[in-house]
Amino acid sequence: MQALLLEQQDGKTLASVQTLDESRLPEGDVTVDVHWSSLNYKDALAITGKGKIIRNFPMIPGIDFAGTVRTSEDPRFHAGQEVLLTGWGVGENHWGGLAEQARVKGDWLVAMPQGLDARKAMIIGTAGFTAMLCVMALEDAGVRPQDGEIVVTGASGGVGSTAVALLHKLGYQVVAVSGRESTHEYLKSLGASRVLPRDEFAESRPLEKQVWLGQLTPLATKCWQKCWRK
Repeated sequence: MQALLLEQQDGKTLASVQTLDESRLPEGDVTVDVHWSSLNYKDALAITGKGKIIRNFPMIPGIDFAGTVRTSEDPRFHAGQEVLLTGWGVGENHWGGLAEQARVKGDWLVAMPQGLDARKAMIIGTAGFTAMLCVMALEDAGVRPQDGEIVVTGASGGVGSTAVALLHKLGYQVVAVSGRESTHEYLKSLGASRVLPRDEFAESRPLEKQVWLGQLTPLATKCWQKCWRK
């Protein structure tokens, strides 16, 4: 099988596409033929070695994947079944999805939901899954579209941009915050009613007037603290 393998040499992370024997796959009770995997920010940090993401080497990155079951010792899954995986430390301490095959625990897999295929599932990916969990948390807290604006910081990233689109689709008024002016029109096309520059949140005061009903923040930053004070 072909795989992107990360190795460490003299403290540096080396990435290369290699042909590996299936016998090298880690322990697990389900082997999956990987059809699609999304490239996440965490994967980029792992591949470049700029983040302390990888726990042990060699490692195949890829924190999510979708594909078809090749073999299974787990009665919940059968050969030919479409499945997906996000999280569980895959791509960090267990070989991940940037390979033609993956072997994982059945507990980590989810049967492909009706209406999705492997490609669509990975277009949504871990970022989309995370964004939807955030939106559901707002709904569970009783935040309704008619009650006020929702501010989304880091809005041009994977989680943020998906959250903007989801919230707009559900009828919320979305204020997007981005540090890059070049993304403002893109965010409006996703449904943001207005876009604020990140610089507007540079100064922080102990307590300010409430402006937004809710906040969705992929990363905890000074901008996040400023939003909370509003």
